[in-house]
Amino acid sequence: MSRSRPASRGSLVLVLAALTMLGPFTIDTIFPAFQAMAADLRVEKLAMQQTVSVYMVAFAITSLFHGSVSDALGRKPVIMTGCVLYALASVLCAVSTSMAMLLAARALQGLVAGAGMIVARTAIRDLYDGSEAQRFMSHVSLVFAIAPAVAPVVGGWLLGWGSWQTIFWVLAAYGALLVLLAGVFLPETHPAERRVPFRPGPLLQSIARTARHTGVQRLSGAITCNFAALFLYIASAPAIINDHLHLGAQDFGVLFIPLVACMMVGSFLAGRLAGRTRAPLIVLTGLGVSLLGAAFGIAYHLAGGVAGLPWTIVPAAAAGFGVSLALPILTIELLDLRPDARGSVSSYQAFLTTLVNAAVAGVVSPLVSGSLLVLGIVAAGFTAAALALWAWEFRVTGRPAQGDRSVVVDPLPGPAFPRRREDDSRPG
Repeated sequence: MSRSRPASRGSLVLVLAALTMLGPFTIDTIFPAFQAMAADLRVEKLAMQQTVSVYMVAFAITSLFHGSVSDALGRKPVIMTGCVLYALASVLCAVSTSMAMLLAARALQGLVAGAGMIVARTAIRDLYDGSEAQRFMSHVSLVFAIAPAVAPVVGGWLLGWGSWQTIFWVLAAYGALLVLLAGVFLPETHPAERRVPFRPGPLLQSIARTARHTGVQRLSGAITCNFAALFLYIASAPAIINDHLHLGAQDFGVLFIPLVACMMVGSFLAGRLAGRTRAPLIVLTGLGVSLLGAAFGIAYHLAGGVAGLPWTIVPAAAAGFGVSLALPILTIELLDLRPDARGSVSSYQAFLTTLVNAAVAGVVSPLVSGSLLVLGIVAAGFTAAALALWAWEFRVTGRPAQGDRSVVVDPLPGPAFPRRREDDSRPG
């Protein structure tokens, strides 16, 4: 059973997908411009990594609150306000004349960019149940997954067409476009009767309760580790393209076009398999393909293989396929752990994922990207951790009666999946 929704499903997919890609797209579009920005702002190339770390730390901090505030005020006001402020922050980035000014503007971008992505995912679960929710989430998860992969390609094109400032002017225009799209096509999916009081105390208590929920911890950790394996390849793209493959700023498509293609296939399969194949099998397949891709890269380099096409691309492409296949189901399962506070759950997961990805971009990638062998080992470790956390949650909660969480068991206003105790504090 699905909930009241706008007449045009296509327009809703378009708006929610566009909102979802805002956060990750903002991170990676500037990768090809690092050298030009460093020269123009008179800083070392390594210092440009700070523009990513500052953005992601700010994103992580406020991501704890976007969803919770939307539980109180409604989804649409939070999304609209975030997009307006994002457009203004992008303008400040474009007119920055010093590294300090650019970092401050990037921090402001991070503070508001999460509103669209986090609240959009929550709106999907407000509207749809069961296998229909899984199919819809697969479409939007595809965009979320491919955005950081496509972004460097787009950034390279924009840099070839203009300057590094052009990238930020385009991001500002994108934020303004989102305001228009959300205003016209996005319905309010969280009516007043379901909202929680807008008081700091209850909101903070909801966040704290979510953070203590062991099921939320496990599934958020699984999503985070699963995506971290892919993000490690994305964050290491400059090293892979420039240092290992000895290609230029206009050649990022060599890595990202196959990566995006595999993500599209994974997302397509996730949607097609919804309601037809047991959800645990889909998740296991996605994580397994990611592990196999990393294992291939490790074996190839242990055997003395040198960096080159297509072998260097295989592990990243496999990670892309695995993430896009498993992410929709993991996200839906996570949101249904606390159906009364989906915004808080979405916020917590985004906080954890962004915090880990900030460490991946700012610490892990610079340390390991000099060796494709070490890069593959660390990526495999992330995926193995995701598999372990998901298996732990699956073991603790047990198999649903139909062996598939996409089965609808109750209509509005409760969750679409079998309930679990929302105050679950079992040690696992």
